[in-house]
Amino acid sequence: MSKTVFFVTCPKGVEYLLADELSSFGLSSVRNAPAGVWAEGTLEAGYRTCLWSRLANRVILHLDEADARSGDALYDGVVHMDWQQHIPVQGSFRVNFLGQNDAIRNTQFGAQRVKDGIVDRFRANGGQRPSVAASDPDVTVSARLNRGRLSLGIDLSGHSLHRRGYRTEKGAAPLKENLAAALLMRAGWPELAQAGGDFLDPMCGSGTLVIEAAMMALDLAPGRKQERFGFEAWLGHQPELWLALRQEAERRAHDGKQGPLPRMQGFDQDPRVIATARNNLRRAGLEGLVEMQACPVADLALDDGWATTGLVLTNPPYGERLSERRELGGLYQALGDAVKRLVPGWRLGVFSGAPEYGKSIGLRSYKQYKLFNGKLPAQLLLFSVDEASVRTPREPDVPGEITPRVSNEERAAMLRNRLKKNLKTVGQWARKQGIGCYRLYDADMPEFALAIDVYEGRVHVQEYAAPKSVDERSARERLAEALAVIPEALGIDRDALVCKQRQRQSGTSQYEKQAASGEFFQVHEHGCALKVNLKDYLDTGLFLDHRPVRHWIQQHAQGKRFLNLFCYTGAATVHAVVGGASRSLSLDMSKTYVGWARDNLALNGADPRRHAVEQADCLAWLAAPASPDQRYDLIFMDPPTFSNSARMAGVLDIQKDHARLIRQAMTRLNSEGLLIFSNNFRRFRLDEDLASEFDIQEVSQSTLDRDFQRNARIHRCWHIRHRA
Repeated sequence: MSKTVFFVTCPKGVEYLLADELSSFGLSSVRNAPAGVWAEGTLEAGYRTCLWSRLANRVILHLDEADARSGDALYDGVVHMDWQQHIPVQGSFRVNFLGQNDAIRNTQFGAQRVKDGIVDRFRANGGQRPSVAASDPDVTVSARLNRGRLSLGIDLSGHSLHRRGYRTEKGAAPLKENLAAALLMRAGWPELAQAGGDFLDPMCGSGTLVIEAAMMALDLAPGRKQERFGFEAWLGHQPELWLALRQEAERRAHDGKQGPLPRMQGFDQDPRVIATARNNLRRAGLEGLVEMQACPVADLALDDGWATTGLVLTNPPYGERLSERRELGGLYQALGDAVKRLVPGWRLGVFSGAPEYGKSIGLRSYKQYKLFNGKLPAQLLLFSVDEASVRTPREPDVPGEITPRVSNEERAAMLRNRLKKNLKTVGQWARKQGIGCYRLYDADMPEFALAIDVYEGRVHVQEYAAPKSVDERSARERLAEALAVIPEALGIDRDALVCKQRQRQSGTSQYEKQAASGEFFQVHEHGCALKVNLKDYLDTGLFLDHRPVRHWIQQHAQGKRFLNLFCYTGAATVHAVVGGASRSLSLDMSKTYVGWARDNLALNGADPRRHAVEQADCLAWLAAPASPDQRYDLIFMDPPTFSNSARMAGVLDIQKDHARLIRQAMTRLNSEGLLIFSNNFRRFRLDEDLASEFDIQEVSQSTLDRDFQRNARIHRCWHIRHRA
């Protein structure tokens, strides 16, 4: 059988494990890539990967590469390929397009050009062509763009292989099945099971780790219960070969249940989650082979008959809320106490998004693997449950968990005095202006690199990441002092203080949830009511530095049509509405922030028929032709510095892309209208060519209130008009 090339995708961090697994299927690894492996082998090995891989997401049969330095070059490469060998004329196909470059920055555009090339190739050979199906196509064409080259192939899997078919219900924060399998392999479960070891998960949730452990121990193919794969309507499919592999999988499933079986059991404190786990177990065909029981970690008990060796592997809660994180140390200590009491001589694996709590287990970790749970960085910590590994459990020092305490009274007094002074000056100014939310302190002293904002009696503290010159222990000590001093100096309860560590934003971090408290409350600004949330997101829902810009909009919006691009929570639109705007449209790609903006408008009595908020990719919306009714008198555009969100049509780099965005926005602006353009990129430089096309005035200084004048570069702002 001739050999071909495959690209097999997997979760990030699992590439080396996948390469070893592919080798066991008869595929030789060519090279590893981010989140995937290039491999070479027979079609039989490709089929075997679809059926047996516990780690893969997709198996792509590589066909060819095309020049993708332009849309036309991409089309030319696609249209010259012999697609009649792969897609039935009477069938259907779809294109999965991934990647961008300077010429192809929109995945929809890239997919369209690939589709056009395929369809035109069929038309050139007789006129008939397959249909395009967005869901459940006969054949899925994979198109992966890397710089100037496009890799084209047939997706043999047809769906992500992590979906085994047994999990239709979900517990809280479930692991994907192939990530669970990777954890089991890293923890050495296949070898332990073969040596007669048993398996426990004391915080099993919906049971994914236990079920994957059982499937490994019983030699069950992960794809055995899949009804359909992506190659079954592909014209290169070999049904007899596939049938033989399916029959082999059934024989192995039968044989795997014949010999001595390990004991495998999952526990969870929530009986409702255990009910979900049992349903998943039934769908996986493992009833009677795996046990599930509701029981807290601290009360864990085992009956007789467990092996003297085995694996405890678990994925504890990450502790999204501050109150939950305070409980994590006790949970991890209870886990350590349980395994030392019940299973000495075993191995313990803990997959954690808060690996610092591993210190509370009371065992010394001998191995740590860095992985990702979705987009969240996490670690797999491995421990030997034996006397040599025992250590004294201790609480970690992390920003959300630091106990407020004063180590240096003189230094703490400096911060206390500065806060009281600022409260008299800045606070008095804010009260006179009728401003309830303002910045009280912004790294005024190098010893305390904090931003402290007041939100009508509550306080939001952002800790800037310490410079490399300050060691981590000193930074924690100073934060502990600040947390002790702030409530005292400002006269608030400690429960009214929220502290976050502020990091450099990248990608979609503005949109990623940090916690799940759901604690919203109203604040007020120049007669406008606004919803804020101090705990759950990187930002609070209100950019305080833009207060003068919003007030200016409010003062000049009477009778105007207002457009708010990248609207966030719609605060600027609220000011426009309160200021008398006749109509408004607010756009943002985040469903969360669109809902938040609608709530803010409703708080201020806005008529939704005249003041619309829509979920939209602003890049795609601006790139589309403007209709006559899409003209505005006043436009506010404050884009993020950078975004590569999967929801966007392309990557946004504000320095590189701002000129195009401004020109596109100006096509939506009436002849006498005004575009307010702002961004917070510290090194931003406005494209000089824009000044020859439009009247441009920088107004940054006038958009900074007293509480932000120490930080004059926090944002920059321009008024842009059409030339007369």
